[in-house]
Amino acid sequence: MRKVRLGKSNLWVTQIGMGGIPIMRLRRSDAVKLVRQVLDLGINFIDTAHVYGDSEEKIGEALEERRNQVILASKSPARDKKTFLEHLDLSLKRLRTDYLDIYHHHGVNSREKMEKIIGPGGAFEGMIQALKEGKVLHPAFSSHHLPEAEELMLTGKFEVMQIPFSFVDDEAKEKIIPLAQKLGIGFIAMKPMGGGLIEDARASFRYLLQFPQIVPDPGVEKIEEMREIVEIVENHPGPLTQKEKDRMKKIRQDLGKTFCHRCDYCQPCSENIPISLVLVFPTLVKRMPLKEVLARCEEATEKARDCSECEECIERCPYHLNIPHLLKENIAYMEKLKECSLSLP
Repeated sequence: MRKVRLGKSNLWVTQIGMGGIPIMRLRRSDAVKLVRQVLDLGINFIDTAHVYGDSEEKIGEALEERRNQVILASKSPARDKKTFLEHLDLSLKRLRTDYLDIYHHHGVNSREKMEKIIGPGGAFEGMIQALKEGKVLHPAFSSHHLPEAEELMLTGKFEVMQIPFSFVDDEAKEKIIPLAQKLGIGFIAMKPMGGGLIEDARASFRYLLQFPQIVPDPGVEKIEEMREIVEIVENHPGPLTQKEKDRMKKIRQDLGKTFCHRCDYCQPCSENIPISLVLVFPTLVKRMPLKEVLARCEEATEKARDCSECEECIERCPYHLNIPHLLKENIAYMEKLKECSLSLP
């Protein structure tokens, strides 16, 4: 597979990486097997994070005796130096390695968090120490908010960045991707399939192939999913057709302006509401038989009635969605659909 240089760094990664979120849902043995199968496809870049459940442990086991084949990235959400270094040491232990090729300040989605990280006593001081000690080779950050991302890029402190980018989240193409190229910062495309909302892998990666300087890191649960992506990337380059553009436009219209990306950063909910399942309910209705969707989502939507509107989920959501309001909307929508379903055979 073709390799891409991440900005001005000396890191040459395959043009597709592997994201570490979905393997949290797999049994340990299945996750280890999947990671090794991905490596066997020739992919040499794996991205995970301190907060991705047991993802680091599973990847660490999978990489035993294969660490030198992989460019490995992880992330810390810490704002202060002490916690950052604690997170880093734990990530190294979990991943069974003594260094990380890339380490991100994770989810720098507000000015407040950015200022704490790069201010006195902030997490970036821990990054500097980790670089000196050789525990981290290349400093990075991830963000869902473009204004903060741009400011961090312009500090000159970072070699790699990770931003959501897909044909449903394409704002970065206007300014952020060109700026990254100008500054020599490697660009990792987070959520290349819209956080799982885009089911058409061909449309997703055909779009991303229009930006050869970026590296998407899709998360997968089955090796067949990654094989499909690799086949698209390797065998279907070239400009988008009008038919493909029309299909992407239709998907964007169906999703609307405000949609849940299913990242689950809103969790844990104090009322144990499965927020993302309730929020993606209208999207499922457009793709699946109504009775099947109702069976899958009714219990979760009923649970959403317990929402106390504490707004902690809003603070955690990287897209600042008004989750309590959206829950109410979807509860009402569920009621309407249940009435309609009564007339179905």
